[in-house]
Formats: sequence, C-alpha cells, structure tokens
Amino acid sequence: MTAAGLRVLHLGKFYPPASGGMEGHVQTLAREQAALGAQVEVLVANHSADEGDTSHEFRGRSATREEWDGLVRVIRLGRQASVARMDVMADLPRVLRRALSRGVDVLHLHTPNPTLTLALDALPRLPPLFITHHSDVIRQRIAGALFRPFEAIAYARARRVFATSEAYVQGSPLLRMFHRKVRALPLGIDVAPFLEPSQAVLDAEAREWAQGGPLWLMVGRLVYYKGLFTALEALTRVPGRLLVVGEGPLAESGRERARALGIASRVTWAGYLSPDALRGAYRAATALWFPSNARSEAYGLSQVEAMASGLPVINTAIPHSGVPWVSQDGLTGLTVPVGDVLALALAARRLLEEPGLAERLGHAARKRAVAEFRHDVMASRSLVFYAEALGRPAPVMAPTDGALPRVAGGAS
Repeated sequence: MTAAGLRVLHLGKFYPPASGGMEGHVQTLAREQAALGAQVEVLVANHSADEGDTSHEFRGRSATREEWDGLVRVIRLGRQASVARMDVMADLPRVLRRALSRGVDVLHLHTPNPTLTLALDALPRLPPLFITHHSDVIRQRIAGALFRPFEAIAYARARRVFATSEAYVQGSPLLRMFHRKVRALPLGIDVAPFLEPSQAVLDAEAREWAQGGPLWLMVGRLVYYKGLFTALEALTRVPGRLLVVGEGPLAESGRERARALGIASRVTWAGYLSPDALRGAYRAATALWFPSNARSEAYGLSQVEAMASGLPVINTAIPHSGVPWVSQDGLTGLTVPVGDVLALALAARRLLEEPGLAERLGHAARKRAVAEFRHDVMASRSLVFYAEALGRPAPVMAPTDGALPRVAGGAS
C-alpha cells in the first residue's frame, strides 16, 4: 500500500519523549504513514524546557523548535504558560498558518486538545479535517461542559471522526452527536520489538526474574483513573511484588498508601523505564494489572504492549470503554468489576493456581495483538478512511490477519 504524495498534518498535544498513550500513538501513526509514502508533519506543544523531561506538567517556559523524527517533520511550539489545561503558545497562529500554507491534504486533530481545537475553530477555512477522539473529558465536568460547544464546532467541520473502539461510541455524547461520521480506528503499535526481543530486552527480563516470586506489573501515568490504590490493596491479598512503571501526581500518595498497607517492601516504583527495560518487564511479569476506573481510560496501549509480549492482562469492565474490548475476558486475560479489590486479587490468584491458564491467555493475547493491533494495520486503515472521505480511490491494502473495522454508524 502506498500514500505517495499525500500531505498529512497531525495536530497533537505533545510528542515523545513526552509520556502518554496519545503521544505515543501520534508518533506511531505519523511514522508509519510516512513509511507508506505520505509527507507527514506533526504540530504539538513543546512539553518541557528540559530535554530529558517526560512529564506533561508545566515547569517553565519552553522554546519553539523544529526537528525530524525519521521521515516526520515535528514542530514543537513553545509554551509560555498553562492555565486549566490550556497551553499558552504565542507562536501558534503564525506557525499553524505557515504549516497550512505548505499544502495539506489531510488535517488530523487528536483530542481532547483544547488549545488546538480553539485554534482551528478560529480559522474560516480548513483543509479536510479528521479527528481521532481519544477520550471524553470525564473528571473536569465544568470545564468540559464549557468547552463542549467549541469541540462541537470542530467535529461538525470534520470529514470523519475516529473512535479508538466501537465500544466507546455509545457512552460518548459527542460521538453519538456525530455518529454518521464515526469510524472505528483501533490504536496500534510496532509489535516487532516485542516479538523479537533484543539482547538488552532479554537482559532486563533476566534482572526482573532474578528477584524471584510472581511479578505483577502496572504501566501508565499515576493519575486518578488508573486505579493505583485498587492495585495496592489487591497486593495485600496475593503473593509477589508489584512493579509500577510511570510517574504522575499520585506517586507520593501511592507510596504513602503502600506504607500504610504494610506492603512498601513489595512495591517497586520504577518511574519511566527505557523501552528495552519496559519490554523486559513485560516478559518477566506474571500479568499486567490494568485496574482503571473511569472512561477517561478509553483504550490502554499498555494492554497491547503486554499482549504482544505474550502477557495476560487483568483489566476492568469500564462501561462504554474500549478497555475490556482490547483485552477480552477469558480470551487474552481476565476482566473484573471496576474498583473491586477482591476480584482483582482472585483473578491474579487464578493465574497462579489454575494450571495452563496464564500460558493459554498469553498465547491468545499475542495472537490478537499481531492480528488487530499492528501499527501497519492501523496506518493502512487510516489511509483507507482518508480516501473514503475525500472521494479518492481507496489504496490497496496489504493482506493482514485482521479485518477492517466495522463502521460505527451509517455513511455521511
């Protein structure tokens, strides 16, 4: 499949090394579309003035800079301030106009993204607009309600709106409003490093194994919807240790809770790991714990990474979220009720005590990741949806093990 000559401009919030699922997805999709022949640019906020920082938190002014990530041009807009999750970027109007003036066939916005959504609303004319809806705004109810009319303006102008799973659509008022435009475009990753581990990955796996006992793994920013406290309480009911990969505002309170529960010695707070170290941890673990508790968690790319590693996932049945669709109960892992400490602990014990269960689930998890969640499958699907909306001949997709996603809603 080729996208030769197609000019795509992605508008994200941040870009790696900034952490997060949206950030990783924008990079993966941009890189793979470029590999398929598209001319790809990405416009984001410069997340930090510190080159080594991975946090989203505003810690001082950053500068505007342009760089290349392989074949992808990345423009990082300097931030002067961040107010109520709105980034103040003085260069945004000028840089956005300049990027559009280079010629854009597809303008692809990733939301929630208040600053860039407002910037697009202010422009009288836009290239064909596509939106990936990563999540509803759940916790910031007042801010979300105030911002919703501005989101609706952008969504009304979009040719297509991509949901990361069909499961998310029915629970989202915004997606239901524009259901005729909605298509399911599941997020994908490059599975090769997980299927064919490097020596560095194998060394990291060996280091984790050497510590002995069951290893339970959590991966993600330490924010309210990740279910960190549920995991800590569940650990009091199961043997082994918990490796927590990630940072965030709940890190210190998580450490305090672990001390209060008497399990501090069984919890390792790893912060952000290198890709090789993280892949080694996936290979060494008994299961990924994914006890998220709100629809702010719409998908969970760490589930896909675990599955590609052959690791069972214990996730939660968040209503109208893609989380239990990504890793499916009894097929690639076990799904428990939201916030149910005892159910999480019992599921973990099942993996330890039921002969062959972990191996069977892990094998099916890897098979599903390869079939449905590869980055080349995702990028190819995106190009087909672009062509459909633009009235162009659909590119010929290379054969894959996964079928195209069904349409969520009718044609527009």
